[in-house]
Amino acid sequence: MSERLQKILARAGFGSRRKCEELIRCGRVTIDGRMATLGDKADPQVECVALDGHQVQPESLEYWLLNKPKGLISTASDPHGRPTVVDSIPARNRIYPVGRLDQDTTGVLLLTNDGAMTNCLLHPSCGVEKEYVATVMGKFTELALDRLRNGIDLEDGRTAPAKVTAVALGDSRTEFVMVIHEGRKRQIRRMLRAVERPVLTLHRRRFDGITDSGLPIGEARRLLPEEIQILREVGGLV
Repeated sequence: MSERLQKILARAGFGSRRKCEELIRCGRVTIDGRMATLGDKADPQVECVALDGHQVQPESLEYWLLNKPKGLISTASDPHGRPTVVDSIPARNRIYPVGRLDQDTTGVLLLTNDGAMTNCLLHPSCGVEKEYVATVMGKFTELALDRLRNGIDLEDGRTAPAKVTAVALGDSRTEFVMVIHEGRKRQIRRMLRAVERPVLTLHRRRFDGITDSGLPIGEARRLLPEEIQILREVGGLV
């Protein structure tokens, strides 16, 4: 896939984007023997990108699935020294989470260094379905369920309708499945707070076609080739 030269050089370890721009401006970068200019794109898998005559080796792409436990921060690093989701992955290259789960939420989280895929999957137009299992305090009324299904007015606007199915009802607590395709910050918790149902537990068990099946909480694995293909198709990359 074609990418801007600055990004290719940065990912190969030649410094920041700004430093890589200077390398291009100085005429030290070529594409198939032709001197590159700022704004050029290249695909290092099929074109020879070289710096000072030496071919730039593209960074290998990695795709991981983590069944996130409670307590981990969904960032690549934390200024306060708290453990992050990246700390749980034995990746060879630097990877980043695709979106976020808050510290107290468990479940499916993808991590990769494929920036193009990440951007596509997180773009609102992609509409990736995320499926959650939630346990809340109190008995769920049909009115509360209808409000979630029709959309909730939050401080950043009305949410899209959610698919909600109650799976276990009780007087003191309710467990149900909720599917959304937006990615607002702490969206599920905020929607449930709006219908006065505090969250006791929240677990994401599916991100589009990728599920936590067979993966215990706290463990990670590489995505299978067919799972990567599913995500590429969802993101419109094929």
